[in-house]
Amino acid sequence: MAMRQTPLTCSGHTRPVVDLAFSGITPYGYFLISACKGAGQHLPRLSGQHYGKPMLRQGDTGDWIGTFLGHKGAVWGATLNKDATKAATAAADFTAKVWDAVSGDELMTLAHKHIVKTVDFTQDSNYLLTGGQDKLLRIYDLNKPEAEPKEISGHTSGIKKALWCSEDKQILSADDKTVRLWDHATMTEVKSLNFNMSVSSMEYIPEGEILVITYGRSIAFHSAVSLDPIKSFEAPATINSASLHPEKEFLVAGGEDFKLYKYDYNSGEELESYKGHFGPIHCVRFSPDGELYASGSEDGTLRLWQTVVGKTYGLWKCVLPEEDSGELAKPKIGFPETTEEELEEIASENSDCIFPSAPDVKA
Repeated sequence: MAMRQTPLTCSGHTRPVVDLAFSGITPYGYFLISACKGAGQHLPRLSGQHYGKPMLRQGDTGDWIGTFLGHKGAVWGATLNKDATKAATAAADFTAKVWDAVSGDELMTLAHKHIVKTVDFTQDSNYLLTGGQDKLLRIYDLNKPEAEPKEISGHTSGIKKALWCSEDKQILSADDKTVRLWDHATMTEVKSLNFNMSVSSMEYIPEGEILVITYGRSIAFHSAVSLDPIKSFEAPATINSASLHPEKEFLVAGGEDFKLYKYDYNSGEELESYKGHFGPIHCVRFSPDGELYASGSEDGTLRLWQTVVGKTYGLWKCVLPEEDSGELAKPKIGFPETTEEELEEIASENSDCIFPSAPDVKA
């Protein structure tokens, strides 16, 4: 029986959500961090609003845990280390920051010469990779915060994304129209890919060493070791972000037409498409267990979506129809009895029931 999506909506950000990342699975579950563009330095900052402030949530429910306070401007990138004990953020205030993700305390501020767009921890959390508008990759030894970072030059435009790969032996980085692979030990370029249009996102899948790249309407898969092409899909609209399921079964993507698309990774068949947000979708990622995926949008919300609709998982409860009643099974959400009028449009398009949203978080 086909069932329609009933997303969980995470309120709290009041400006566009431009990046999100999940932790690994820990003894306390898994966690989700999100980055928000912010109000800009010339705009008023309203009391109690999370302008430009990254937020930490429980990954399977979207429940707000805390907000990291300290940046003075848009936050363009955010990530968690594997065990969710540390967070890192990249911002327009020319800094990257490292945080204690348990207490929320700022551990260090790493000064840059321009806007920072991307941050990534090594698997052991000892090093942080950064990239941004000054076209340089930097590697910081977090055990020696006073030491100067190692720098890698070679990009010809601002760096949008930089990721450790191959057990931290190599680095993948993307600027406007180029993806480059670097050797960590020698700090030299191994290979590069050139595109005829702007690269909008990049995701690294350690299992199988797969690199997911989006540009224009294309979603391309390459070997993270050699950068050789594996396959590619074409979407109906410009795509800003895509994510591959941990089991390599599905691919989800979102972009400029406000829609989320789900594809069969092996056959390329479009399995689902539905309106996901009230603005362009900037980022989408699968959870580490593959049970859900999160999307962040220009509309200022994060939404969580079930990979297999109808399963009982997190706040989703599958309500089975009474025998011989003729009713269809419906997914229900165990949120408090509150509703949000603007979500009725998405609910009516994508599900068989109107669903309440999480309450707004106040500082």
